[in-house]
Amino acid sequence: MSLEKYVEKRDFTKTSEPKAGRSKDKDKLMFVIQKHDASRLHYDFRLEMEGVLKSWAVPKGPSTDPKNKRLAMMVEDHPFDYRNFEGIIPQGEYGGGTVIVWDEGTYEPIEEIKGGKKAQEKHLLKQLKAGSLKIKLHGEKLEGEYALVKTQGMGENGWLLIKHKDEFASAADITKKDKSVLSGKTIEKMEKTSEKVWKDGGEQDVEEEKPKKKTASKKKLHDPVEDLADKAGITPEDKKPDAKAILKKAPKGKMPTGIKPMLATLVNEPFDDPDWEYEVKWDGYRTLGFINKGEVQLLSRNNKDFNEKYYPLKKQLETWDINAVIDGEIVVMNEDGVSNFGALQNWRSEADGELMLYIFDILWYDGKNLMDLPLIERQAVLKEVIPTDDDRIRISQTFKVNGIEFFEAAEKAGLEGIMAKRSNSTYVADNRSKDWLKVKINKRQEVVIGGFTKNEGTAKQFSSLLLGVYEGGKFQYVGKVGTGFSDKLQKEMMAMFKPLIVDKVPFTSEPDVNKPSRFRPNPPKAKATWLKPELVCEVSFAEVTSDGVFRHPSFEGMRVDKKARDVVRETEADTTDIVEDAQQQTEPKKEPKHKLVAAPKESVKRTLLNPKEETQVKKICGHDLKFTHLSKVYWPEDGITKRDMFNYYYQVAEYILPYLKDRPQSLNRFPNGIHGPSFYQKDVRGKSPDWVRTFPYTTSDGEDKDYLVGHDEATLLWMASLGCIEMNPWFSRIQSPDNPDYCIIDLDPDKNTFDQVIEAAQEVKKVLDALDVPSYCKTSGSTGMHIYIPLGAKYDYDQSQMFARLIVNIVHDQIPEYTSLERMIKNRGGKMYLDFLQNRPGATIAGPYSLRPKPGATVSMPLHWDEVKPGLTMKHFTIHNSVARLKKEGDLFNGVLGEGIDLEKTIKKAQSIFK
Repeated sequence: MSLEKYVEKRDFTKTSEPKAGRSKDKDKLMFVIQKHDASRLHYDFRLEMEGVLKSWAVPKGPSTDPKNKRLAMMVEDHPFDYRNFEGIIPQGEYGGGTVIVWDEGTYEPIEEIKGGKKAQEKHLLKQLKAGSLKIKLHGEKLEGEYALVKTQGMGENGWLLIKHKDEFASAADITKKDKSVLSGKTIEKMEKTSEKVWKDGGEQDVEEEKPKKKTASKKKLHDPVEDLADKAGITPEDKKPDAKAILKKAPKGKMPTGIKPMLATLVNEPFDDPDWEYEVKWDGYRTLGFINKGEVQLLSRNNKDFNEKYYPLKKQLETWDINAVIDGEIVVMNEDGVSNFGALQNWRSEADGELMLYIFDILWYDGKNLMDLPLIERQAVLKEVIPTDDDRIRISQTFKVNGIEFFEAAEKAGLEGIMAKRSNSTYVADNRSKDWLKVKINKRQEVVIGGFTKNEGTAKQFSSLLLGVYEGGKFQYVGKVGTGFSDKLQKEMMAMFKPLIVDKVPFTSEPDVNKPSRFRPNPPKAKATWLKPELVCEVSFAEVTSDGVFRHPSFEGMRVDKKARDVVRETEADTTDIVEDAQQQTEPKKEPKHKLVAAPKESVKRTLLNPKEETQVKKICGHDLKFTHLSKVYWPEDGITKRDMFNYYYQVAEYILPYLKDRPQSLNRFPNGIHGPSFYQKDVRGKSPDWVRTFPYTTSDGEDKDYLVGHDEATLLWMASLGCIEMNPWFSRIQSPDNPDYCIIDLDPDKNTFDQVIEAAQEVKKVLDALDVPSYCKTSGSTGMHIYIPLGAKYDYDQSQMFARLIVNIVHDQIPEYTSLERMIKNRGGKMYLDFLQNRPGATIAGPYSLRPKPGATVSMPLHWDEVKPGLTMKHFTIHNSVARLKKEGDLFNGVLGEGIDLEKTIKKAQSIFK
């Protein structure tokens, strides 16, 4: 197997890593696990095959517990002699850091293969190609059976390392055995006592090295981009043009002054395009840095001076021996390596967090104006000239990858969003460009504070902030926020408020601060104090109501980098339109063959399939999907066809996908309609397109299955093409398969009326309201109702089931005459079953907005609680009217995927109330 990638990444005049090597053992295959403290600590798992070491990076290290599925990212092959490599790879080289041999030994296939080492290797290579390696290790630390399983849910190179249940399985943390099996040294000891380090083409004693600055004790800061790359199986884009040639041709120009940064356009969804590149959207303060002959000026996007406030960055930039104008983002990192805007706002000194500057563009360098050069050329210059000797100032890495997958990886890494930038775009200062796009994972908005309220009897400085934005020059009210403040922060904010207190209402119309809502029907009495609209803050929120008010907002922090008058309502533009517009601006204009008047764009998503052709092929999310037998009637009583089903799921995709995404699916297939034979399919191994994401899972009876994982429109419609009339997702996601995102109470009637189901649902609501537990209800689409309680993936299935059991016991005590807790149907006596047992691993029920294989083509529809009243029927919500309802009401169920309740606190409260 070729070692080209391995050799390409290393300079062997600087690193002592081996170049080659072959095994001399004719009988046994070797394995090695190296502990590697590079930019982040990880373990390298290597298996001898084809004369090299097939290699995977395992961030958390191997586990002996079968419950732990370790992410393993496949990397380039390494030479066989690498199995004995220990020591220090110099900083600045690929993989720079310390390496020890954590474990080594021999391995073999789990299956008994006759024919010796060559036959075993041939068998293993077939398994490797198929994406499922099953091996038995004989190491000094690791023993027994393991599986390496490729999973498309974690990127192209994503695998899982899983311990099988055998006599060597254990819940103990094997990584606590932290010494090398060769030298007996830990990573820390190896760093201190390694006798040789490779430098300047040869080995030198560590003691003889005399670095200019002491860096050994310096703390290496966490890099969230590495987390993202681990999850996505991607690497930063390194192939840049020649920086020296670019600078030679760049036009001369004076250092620009008084300019403002180029801004990005907000769009509604990620996209993939080879002409664009992607990077992390940082959650901080935008800054332009002017560095000239040792003097530094850091300015905000509205030219506010950051020099004094963020002095460590200014001090570091003053050491740079360059003249340049740079564009970047100042952030503060939390312990998980995620930028924390609130911490940045309150930063006063190094004790308040890790202050960092991520640089993503360069506008001018040493007498050369770079703003009219393509982005990709500016980035090449940036990488060439910016010093990288201080961990607090970094170049923001760019990625030439699938933009949609990059967005998903950023979401998994807990980041704010991503940026998409057209590779050949120029830098246009003080302009919101369509060449730079931002896609947010969470909804955020800058707002102006127009006042505050204080509830009657509260001891707090204030109860909520009254927020507004400018629209058409008028200051419009957009809601109030009462969460996200500490007592200390409230005190500091009140000091800012006092000079701005006025008698006149600043909003266009006075908001009713005591207006009840569906969530707070009896709010406490509050008094409003009005402020001059000068202070800007940022809030996150769930959605915007039809009257323009933020729902469930939370305070994120003050913004000192933007003027109040510049704060307008930020609305998401349609991604497709913006990308097309950006492309057209750079392409030569073509004269149309015919002068046509363009029809106005439809405000509602069109149907996917035309009403005539029986077979149609459509490109969905970059994949060609074939739809056949489109006139086949799936609901005979109603004349509803397979075509109608596809069109429904296409139109409802944006609403249903949040409840399918990253969740394994049980495929309930009705290939001949609702009255034909049906069956469940849970294993799609070898039966799905290669782009469909899967999740390996061992069932309770020991069966290995590859579940299909919900992902995007293409996956949704491919499921539908199998005859999956209804969608049945797990309660948990593949990132936390043992921890459900919600608890479900399933009201399953027998000989009951639906009005009795409604009464039971209202009784559940009363119990949960008494416990201050949020709840969300929907029709099952069949005969019953489902009530969801958000858990936020903080508890396991046993805890979820225990809580559901507690609630249904209380409800049953209230209405025993027509409810039952008996699992067996024959023992229920025709009563309604209060089902809590659904809360178990692998269980599924029809998800929100799913069609049901019932006459009428009913839909499992989320409801407002005030809609749960006598007279409601399943047939109120069908394939015919559900899309229109969603366009009007929006997603009523999004709170289900929220933070989740405090289960321990709730159970204690239940025990005190319902004794």
